[in-house]
Amino acid sequence: MKILKLLDEKLEEWFLVTLLGAVTTLVFVQVIMRYVFQSSLFWSEEAARYMFIWLIWIGAAYATKKKSHIAITIFTAKLKGIPKTVVNAIIMIAWIGFAVFLTVTGFQLTELIISRGQLTPAMRIPMGLVYASVPVGCGLMTFRLIQHVVKDSIAAIKERKEKTNHGN
Repeated sequence: MKILKLLDEKLEEWFLVTLLGAVTTLVFVQVIMRYVFQSSLFWSEEAARYMFIWLIWIGAAYATKKKSHIAITIFTAKLKGIPKTVVNAIIMIAWIGFAVFLTVTGFQLTELIISRGQLTPAMRIPMGLVYASVPVGCGLMTFRLIQHVVKDSIAAIKERKEKTNHGN
C-alpha cells in the first residue's frame, strides 16, 4: 500500500525530473559537440524533441494533479452556492470528456502508427513510442481529474454533514 501511495504522489514528478534532466544533458552535450569538437550527434535533436513531447503530455497530467492549469474564473468567481457547484461540475464533466476523447483517439492513432511499422528517421525507434505520449498523458490526466472529483465530492459531503450536525 505504501508503494502505491508513493507512486501516486511521486510518479509524474520522478518521470518529469528524470526526463527534463536527460533532455538538458543531451542538449548540453550536443552544443559542446558542435562548438568544441565541430561534430554532432546525429540522433540528439530527434531524441530531445521526442522526450520533450513526453514532458508536455505527462506535465499536463501533473498540472492537473496539482490543480495548476490555467482557468478562466471570471464567471465562476461571481457565483456562489449551488450555481457555482453546478457550473464547476459542468466544467469537470467537459474536461473529463475531452481527456477521455484524447485518450481514446490517441490510443487509436498510436495503434495505427505501430501497425504500420513506422520508425523515427534518425534513431530508428518505433514512432508509436512517440505517439503513445498522448494516450498515456491524457489517460493519467483523466485519472487525476476523477481523483479530484472524488476528493471534492467527499469533502462536500463531509462539509454538509458537519453543517447539519451543527444545525441541530
